[in-house]
Amino acid sequence: MGQRVTFDGGHGDQLAGSLELPAGPSTAAALFAHCFTCGQDSHATARISRALTARGLAVLRFDLPGLGESSGEFGHRGFTGDIADVVAAADYLTGRGLSPALLVGHSLGGAAVLAAAQHLSDVRAVVTIGAPADPVHLTQTLGAAAQRIAAHGEAEVRLGGRTFRLDRSFLHDLASQPQRERVENLRRPLLILHSPQDEIVAVDNARRIYEAARHPKSFVSLDGADHLLSDRADSQYAAEVIAAWSSRYLDLADAAPAPHEAVDGGTVLVRETGVGRFQQSVQAGAHRWHADEPVAMGGDGSGPAPYDHLLAALGTCTTMTLRMYADRKGWPLDCVAVALRFVRGDAGDTVVRTITIEGELRAEQRERLLAIADRCPVHRTLQAGLEVVTVEQISGESGTSVHVGSGLGRGAAAAPGG
Repeated sequence: MGQRVTFDGGHGDQLAGSLELPAGPSTAAALFAHCFTCGQDSHATARISRALTARGLAVLRFDLPGLGESSGEFGHRGFTGDIADVVAAADYLTGRGLSPALLVGHSLGGAAVLAAAQHLSDVRAVVTIGAPADPVHLTQTLGAAAQRIAAHGEAEVRLGGRTFRLDRSFLHDLASQPQRERVENLRRPLLILHSPQDEIVAVDNARRIYEAARHPKSFVSLDGADHLLSDRADSQYAAEVIAAWSSRYLDLADAAPAPHEAVDGGTVLVRETGVGRFQQSVQAGAHRWHADEPVAMGGDGSGPAPYDHLLAALGTCTTMTLRMYADRKGWPLDCVAVALRFVRGDAGDTVVRTITIEGELRAEQRERLLAIADRCPVHRTLQAGLEVVTVEQISGESGTSVHVGSGLGRGAAAAPGG
């Protein structure tokens, strides 16, 4: 699940989006403009975004005005407004130190990124998925509604299962776009993905875009896919192709940790990502996630806080210990859950652990499990105290030096939240 964000659109609407951040340092950023009436959380959009995030890219996807959680009126400013919103989304990323190097657009979103690229100097590559060669193609999708709009000035249309009111200016704006000229002057590597079976935007649109674009350009057939890439296998394939292709232009191979940073079992690597004030990348073996502080503490809330990790360590160790004990005894333990919180006091902090045990257990079995909870390894470590030895390793040097050893015992006080 990405981090929910809001920003000002091209014409002042509050746009809502989802920012996916890689577990390690961001090697580049991408902006995803989804299809005309899709949402930021559509299956294809989410899968492709997360595939890019896995390669080290930060990815922002957002809802157009009037869709999802974005304010404003859908279609009120036409395709020109869509272009302005893509540029505004790119400006938002740039303001966070994540200027987008890759633009990805699905359907009319593909036409929008082709048009917006000329306004974004940092963009190094562009990808379209099922995109029309000209935005005016949308009038074909509107069908008879387009004729009603032309005749009466406005009309209600049904798109993506929702009803919208569009007016004549919307059609005029679609017809006035110099799209072929934009594609001819794109001057960035372009990847075009399209399905020969696309019944919404015919594959001939891909041919027209390809012929108008200059090299380097590539076309990949999404054979058998529908327009929305609703089949998981199709969207996953598109995601893998985009990630592999873009790595040629965005140096995504550097997203993996350097050899000396490989994390073996028993070692946890934590490092700053450079995103926000406090965001950290945490790696344990093959697993990666983020740590952060809540917004109220000056962070972005993109991951659990340090003391959340501490509570999680105790909680997971507790549930695993009870599970192993019950299984060994053959007891009918259906489920065990643990809720933990800090309670601060004058004498120091206390962790309150509430254990919920489900199953047809006898009273003495429940009592025994509660007693076993106090014997989980993390619990015993926290109670016994441990010594933390701090070692400094200077970047680029092989030697290390021990600076200080500090004890952590039962009476050590610390402020929750980091």
